[in-house]
Amino acid sequence: MPVLEKIVISNFRNIGFQELSFSPNVNCISGNNGEGKTNLLDAIYYLSMTRSAFSSSDKYNFRYGTAEFSLGGTFLMENGLRSVFSATVQSPADKRLRRDDKLYRKISEHIGVLPVVMVSPSDIALVSESGEERRRFVNSVLSQMDREYLYSLQQYNRLVSQRNALLKSDTFSPSLLEVVDMKLEQVARPVHEARKRFVEDILPAVTQYYGILSDRKEEVGMEYRSDMSEESLTAVLKRQMDRDRALKYTGAGLHRDDFVFTMDGHPIRRCGSQGQQKSFLVALKFAQYEIMKAGYGFPPMLLLDDVFDKLDMTRISNLLSMVAGNEFGQIFITDSNKVRMAGIVDTITRDRAYFETSAGTFSKMP
Repeated sequence: MPVLEKIVISNFRNIGFQELSFSPNVNCISGNNGEGKTNLLDAIYYLSMTRSAFSSSDKYNFRYGTAEFSLGGTFLMENGLRSVFSATVQSPADKRLRRDDKLYRKISEHIGVLPVVMVSPSDIALVSESGEERRRFVNSVLSQMDREYLYSLQQYNRLVSQRNALLKSDTFSPSLLEVVDMKLEQVARPVHEARKRFVEDILPAVTQYYGILSDRKEEVGMEYRSDMSEESLTAVLKRQMDRDRALKYTGAGLHRDDFVFTMDGHPIRRCGSQGQQKSFLVALKFAQYEIMKAGYGFPPMLLLDDVFDKLDMTRISNLLSMVAGNEFGQIFITDSNKVRMAGIVDTITRDRAYFETSAGTFSKMP
């Protein structure tokens, strides 16, 4: 499994310059809110996923007053060799990613090389926001594990853009639209099947982890809703053609899919308390960790941002013990309460490192 041994950060969010070496097991980062704990985890996430976990545009990642940021990480890879990965961004349109000084031809080629799972308070958007957030979550998991999925999804998105351009054209061509629709069907089918399998695969693990957090007081579920569940995409688009022409965009397809989270058969966003929703989201992310570990044959990096807040400490400790005790992987944990974090982590392993942060500057504790 890839293990992050060292990271070098320059002008990323509130971090001016920082070079840190990590434990291959558990790394604990403490400090007050707003000091940079989450930004460090986001830098690690960026090296894995080539984007921030929190912002869709790189313009929000530049340190104030700067015009470039860079990230570099030395990883011990699963083959026993070391590789250095670096990302340099001068603008949202100028991003360069390298492995051992060799420039990636396509940034997407890097996705899945450094598998990662991140749990953070922002995950609440998966419950409270639109289906776009849930699609982004599923896409991030499957894109890391399945390169064909990522390729098909990219092709699908390009074809939808082409279709929308045709719908807006003054010289509308039904025959050309039909050709695009046939191509969409071809690339959409494997994406739909992969999403369907994903829900089937992850649900048992979600149920298991939620049971640990809730004493099995409620039954949770996950339902995949897609226009392609009942008929082919070609049939859907043909039925929607008049509406799409009037609106001048494609109103049906994979980009409208949703994943509905339920509790006792009802949508969690409507019936679940804040505590129940957070418990479900933590269970969902730990389940993601399990299926990615099974898919790769080794555990991904696990980034836990403020996961102890508002959850029962005994149950969180049980969750961490399950993860840490099963083919132990590298874990990064942040918490504003150093004593609370140490009280949990020290019961799991003695092989851990502690860091404190203030105003974007990190120091390793003895």
